[in-house]
Amino acid sequence: MSSQSFCKKKRMLSSAIEDRIIHGVFLVCGLVTVIVLFGIFGLLFFTSFPAFEEIHVTEFLTGFDWNPTSYVKEVYGIVPMLVSTFMVTLGSLLIAIPIGIGTAAYLSDVASPRVREILKPVVEMLAAVPSVVIGFLGIVLVGPAIAKFFNISNGLNAVNGSILLAVMALPTIVSISEDALSSVPASYEQASLALGATRWQTVIRVKLPAALSGVIAACMLGMGRAIGETMTVLMATGCAPAMPKSFLGPVRTLTSSIAIELGEVAYNTTHYYALFALGLVLFVITFIINMISDIILHRYEKVSR
Repeated sequence: MSSQSFCKKKRMLSSAIEDRIIHGVFLVCGLVTVIVLFGIFGLLFFTSFPAFEEIHVTEFLTGFDWNPTSYVKEVYGIVPMLVSTFMVTLGSLLIAIPIGIGTAAYLSDVASPRVREILKPVVEMLAAVPSVVIGFLGIVLVGPAIAKFFNISNGLNAVNGSILLAVMALPTIVSISEDALSSVPASYEQASLALGATRWQTVIRVKLPAALSGVIAACMLGMGRAIGETMTVLMATGCAPAMPKSFLGPVRTLTSSIAIELGEVAYNTTHYYALFALGLVLFVITFIINMISDIILHRYEKVSR
C-alpha cells in the first residue's frame, strides 16, 4: 500500500469519526430539549394535580370567579383570565400583523440593500428590549396618552397591553415574514412584472399568496410570543380579576395572575396548586400554538422546494 493511499484512508477514517461525533452531539442536544420539554410538562401536571382533588375540573375551566382568599368558600374559575389573555393577545395581533407584514414587504421588495441592512437589525433589536422596560413605557407614556384620548381615568387597560405586546411581537412577525417573502422564486415576480403588473400588485397578489404559509406561521409565532408575556401585561393592564367588559377596562391575564400570587401563597395549599394548574393551561395553549405554526412552516418549506 502506497503512502498516498494510506493517508487518504486515514483522512476518510478521521472524517467518519468526526461525523459520528457531531451526529452524537446533535442527537444529545435534541434529546435534552425533548427531555426538558416533557420535564416541564410533567412538573406542571403532577404539581397541579392535587388542586383537582379540591376543585372540580369543570368548575376550574368554566368558572367566572377567582377568589382564593374568600372566608366563606375559595373559588377558582379561570374564564375571566382566559378571556383577558385572548383579548390582549388578539388586540396585539390586530396591531402587529398589518404593521409587521407591511414592514416585511417593504424590506423584501421596496427597500434598497443599504436601507434593508440598517432597518432589519433595528427591527430585530426590539426583541432585545427587556419586557419590564416596555411595561414602564406603557405606564408613563402609552397609558396617559390612552387616558387622554378616550377621556378615561387611567390608561391601564387591555388597549395599553395590546399596544405593548404588538411592539414585542413585531420582530418575530417581521423577520419570519420577510424570510418567507424573500424565499418566493424570482420567476414569480418576473412573470408578474412581464404581464404588466406594478410592483405593488406583484407583492399583494403574487408574492404574499405564494408566501402565505410562512406569513401565517410568523403571525402564530408572534401570537405565542404575546400570549406568554408576563411583566408587560402585569404592569400595564390594571390586573383586575373580574370579567373584562371592554378593551378600555382593566384585565388580568393568566401570566400576570401567576406572577402576582405565586410569591405570596402558602406552600402546599389548594391555592398554591391551582396556580400551577394555571401554568399548565398556559403551557398547553402555547404548545398548541407553536406546534400549529411549526407544522405550517414546515409545509411551507416543502411547497417552496
